[in-house]
Order: sequence, then structure tokens, then C-alpha cells
Amino acid sequence: MRTDLQRLKRDSESGRTGVPSAETGLKLTPKSPWVRWAGVTAATLLLIILALGGWLFFSRKARALTDKDTIVLADFTNTTGDAVFDGTLRQGLSVQLEQSPFLSVISDQQIQQTLGLMGQPAETKLTPAIARELCQRTASAAVLDGSIAQIGTQYLLTLKAVNCESGKSLASTEAQASDKNHVLDALGKSASEIRNKLGESLSTVQKFDTPLDQATTPSLEALKAFSSGHEIMFTKGATGAIPHFTHAVQLDPNFALAYAWLGRAYRDLDENATAADYTRKAYELRGSASEAEKYFILASYDIVATGNLLKAKQTCELWMQAYPRNPVPRTFLSGPIYPTFGQYENAVEVAMEGVRVSPDSPVPYFILGFNYMNLNRLDEAKATYKQALERKLDHPYIHADLYLIAFLQNDTAGMKQQAAWSAGKLGPENNMLASQADTSAYSGRLREARDFSHQAMDSAARANLKEAAATYAARADLREALFGNLDEARRSAAMAMQRSTDQGVQFSAALAFAYTGDDKQAQALTADLDKRFPESTIVQVNFLPTLRAKLALSKGDASGAIESLTAAAPYELGRCGNYEWTVLYAVYVRGEAYLAARQGKEAAAEFQKILGHRGIVLNEPIGALAHLQIGRAYAMQGDAAKAKAAYQDFLTLWKDADPDIPILIAAKAEYAKLH
Repeated sequence: MRTDLQRLKRDSESGRTGVPSAETGLKLTPKSPWVRWAGVTAATLLLIILALGGWLFFSRKARALTDKDTIVLADFTNTTGDAVFDGTLRQGLSVQLEQSPFLSVISDQQIQQTLGLMGQPAETKLTPAIARELCQRTASAAVLDGSIAQIGTQYLLTLKAVNCESGKSLASTEAQASDKNHVLDALGKSASEIRNKLGESLSTVQKFDTPLDQATTPSLEALKAFSSGHEIMFTKGATGAIPHFTHAVQLDPNFALAYAWLGRAYRDLDENATAADYTRKAYELRGSASEAEKYFILASYDIVATGNLLKAKQTCELWMQAYPRNPVPRTFLSGPIYPTFGQYENAVEVAMEGVRVSPDSPVPYFILGFNYMNLNRLDEAKATYKQALERKLDHPYIHADLYLIAFLQNDTAGMKQQAAWSAGKLGPENNMLASQADTSAYSGRLREARDFSHQAMDSAARANLKEAAATYAARADLREALFGNLDEARRSAAMAMQRSTDQGVQFSAALAFAYTGDDKQAQALTADLDKRFPESTIVQVNFLPTLRAKLALSKGDASGAIESLTAAAPYELGRCGNYEWTVLYAVYVRGEAYLAARQGKEAAAEFQKILGHRGIVLNEPIGALAHLQIGRAYAMQGDAAKAKAAYQDFLTLWKDADPDIPILIAAKAEYAKLH
């Protein structure tokens, strides 16, 4: 057929008057419609055949994978005998592929979870066979496995993508490195090529393709240390990962991503000042990072270091647009960002999407559950945690939240169960002990609370968590100040400040000093907070207005205190990032200001906010004291019945309280006068 079409075209161009008919042998003139029809039909048919063939060829190439598929990375087969490549090349390939907005790699968390379901230990080597089973169990589309071999002084890297159901090869690529120092460069080139072969457009490959040795690290040894830390982070927790991340930055002081992960690890352990220092270092070194790494570093910097959550919110929203399948920006938005602004419904929506994107990671579950708690939707929170635990997605935060739900539901057995789970576990234990201290104080059992706080500090010290220990001292000093134990409050505040200058610790100490009448110390700490954290959302719209209002009250300026708290009003129901024990203090101090101004109705409305948002306040002392304060507000209005009821609520809550607590003594005297 092709010869006939060529001859038809050639005869037409040469001016011949006709071609023989296949059936009659007659010569048809050029004027005949049959000649015109035959020429058009043949040309059209040729175009259709060429177009169809091209479509089949290119569509098969482009649709090796789609932007809905996920892939599993196997460990590299290393025949060189050099252990530096073990785990390192897989981590390097993972970092390279994370630049792609098209490909989505199954997370290490999901791999550990699936290995458990397979009856395999977390440290199982991901051979092609194991990786293929992982691929099938996670409903992924392909396994990407690699190998490295040494030929003389050169190294040969091979990548191969295999359909995990059929075992059919989807794409492969090879690259050579002239020596060991150029292996990472060869790995980067192989990653770029396999991305294109698997269906990613050449334009995005070129746009998001910073070389590994430039963006991440040129040091194989540093990458190996980072790889070990990354694996431990998701199998054993932050404490075990920190030495490896630290070693990585010692080997390569310009390793921005390792500094960022060090910051995240310390943040998970509530070592906030140390986390901020490492995150700032990552930010300083971000210039050569890949686009994907830059988003992580920038968002972390504004969450952890500057505290500018408005900028962090903008970064995360852009991050989701660029990398719609990455779960981390959703984690940041629904975890530290939206709740700080009191946008709990938005946080729930994004966290639910996080569960959909990462159904085998515990993180979106405990973030979703916690936001349900903030909204007082306790049954939904419990159902979320139950779902996570049924999927064997255990995490200390889940147990910490289940303890708090049990507290809110007066479930003593449930609290004991979660406390028992944490016993002996460094990290979870000290956090649970601190929560038990708050629970004891909530009921006025102050000596018991002090004992739990000391245990929490000792447990934190054993885990080398100095800032966490300072935090527990800060929580204790504020509690003592609120209850009227002024000398103990000053002592605890001074202890906390000796251990840490973290913004949450400093806020608690400053507020405690203000309650004890040490205005000079409180003013100095307030000014220092303003100077050191000019961008911090929490400091500027929560901590500083609260401190300035309390200082104004100390001077008898109730109207000035109320005015100072205007800035806090839009976000007053928000959480305070990692500083959960500081929630709603702006509301509490405003209520005190209205009492000082003899505005009982307005004061009652403020304390009612605290009583009406138990899921936010949880077991913090102001949740108990709000009953007393609203009783005082009702008494000021002349409503004896409501005042008596409120006092009775407080005294019932504190029926087993230590009898020598100053605020309890005052409450009993005030209640007696109501009769």
C-alpha cells in the first residue's frame, strides 16, 4: 500500500493524466471525481496511521505511571563491598525523587507499618522480593530498585522500575561514575532520566532537578549518617535519630537538610530553643537546596525559629500547590498553624485530607484527633485514635491525647491505663508525668502535683531533655502563682529561667512574676520577649498582650489592661503551638481585668469562654479556677443564686484539695459571706 501511495503522489507531481483502474484497466482523467477521492482517501489514511502509531508509541511511554500512582524504593544491591553505599544510595534516590511533583514515593513510615503487617522486623532489608510485596500491599504501581557495581576504579549504577503485579519492566537506566567521589552525581543523572521514562514531563524534570551533590550533600559518609537518622526517626523516634543527624552535619557542615531534620527532631522532644537554632542554620544554608527541600526548610524556619505563622501558612499553601501529594504541608497547616489561629474546623478538614494522603502514618491521625478534641468532639477524637491503633499506627501523642480525653470524661481507669503505657519510656514518660501533675493541680492536690512535676523533670533529665525539664518548672511556677503560693512561684520561675530562655518558658516565668507582684522582673522578661521574637505570632498576639495586661492590673489600670488585650482578641481561642499549657490566658486575664473594673457581666462572659471550651483548656489550672472567678463575677452582679452555684462547683471540684492553698482559703471565706 505504501508503494502505491508513493507512486500516486509521484504521478500527480509529474503531470501524468491518469492511472490504471485495478478493475477495468481504463484510464481515468484528472477531472474524474474518483481520482480526487482516491488521492484524498489515501492521504488521509496515511495521516491516520501515522497519528495512531505515534499516539500509541508516546502514550505508552508517557503512561508508564500516572500522577495518581505511588512507587516503592527497594534497597540498592551493593556488590562493591563498600558499606558506605548501604542505605545511602536509596536515601539519595529518595531525596532526588522528592523533587518531582509527579512521582510519589511510599514513605518510610508506611513501609515500617507494612513490614509489621508482613511479620517482618522494621530493619528488614528491602530486597526486590520484599519491596515487590510491599508494593502490592500498599496498592502501589511499581518498585524501583537499583544496583551498584565496581569495575576497576569506575562504578556502574543501574535503576529499574518494575510493575509490582506482573513483574514487567517499565523503565530502566544506567550511569557510570569515574570514581567514588562522582557516584552521587551519577545517581542524580539516573534519577532524572528515570523520572522522564516513567512519564514525568521533561519540563518539570528540568525545573525540579537540582543535583544531589549540590542540593543535599556531596559527602557519601554524611548522606549515610543522614539516612540512618531518617530511618531511626520513623522506627524508634527522635531521641535515637539525633546522634546520626548530628554526625551528618559534622561530616558536612553545609548539609542544610540534615540541620532541618535536627530541628524537627528536637522540636518533637519539646527542646524548642535547640530546635530553633538548628532550623536557623538550615535556613542560612538553604541557597543550594532543591525546591522540595526549600519548602520544608522555609516552613520549618517560620514555625520553629521566627514563629511567623502567617508566613508559614503562605509557604505551606504554595507547597501544596507545587507538590499536591506531599503530606508534610498538610501536617504543618493542621498541626501548629491553623489551631494557633483558632481555625479548628479548617484544621480538621486538612487533617482529614492528610489521613487520606498518608493512611499508614500515625501523624495525621493524632493531629485530626487533637483538633476534634479542641472542638469538644470527643467521640470523634476517640474513634480516630481507635482507627489508628487498629491499623497498628502507635505513637506517644495518641496515648497522651487518650489520657486527656479520659480526663475530660472523668474516666480515672482510662487515665491510669495511658499513664501505665508511658511508664519507663523516655520521652513519653516525662510528658505523661507532667500531664498527671496538671490533673492533680486541677483538683487542688498541689503537693501531689509538685511530686509529679519533680518526677517529670527527673525523667526529662535522664533523657537529656533540658528544655523539657525547664518547661515543667515553668508550668509549675505559673500554677503556684495562680494558687497564691508566691514564694514557691518565684523559686520555680527562677529555676525555669536558669534552664531555658525559650519563649514559652519565659512567658510562664514572666506571668508568674507578675502574679507575685515582682513587676520589675516581669517587665524585663516582657521587654526581652518583644525584642527577641519580633515576628512570632504567638508572642506578639498572645504572650505580650497578656503580660502587658497583667502588668497594667498590677498598677491598678484595669482599662489599660483591657485595651492591651485587644490585639489578642482575634486569636484568643487558639492554641499556642508547642506551648499547650498557655492556652486562653489572655481570656483569663481579661476576665480578671473586668473584675477589677467592677464589670461583673463582662467578666462572667470571659470566664464562661474558658468553661465552654474544655477541649482546648483540658487539665490546665485556669479550667478549675474559672469556676471560682465566674462565681465572683456573679456576686459582683448581685446574682446570689448563680454565685453560690459557681462557688459550690469550685469547692466540689476541690473537695480533696490541700487545705492550705491561699486561693482555696479565700474562696471558702467568700462563699461563707454569700450566706
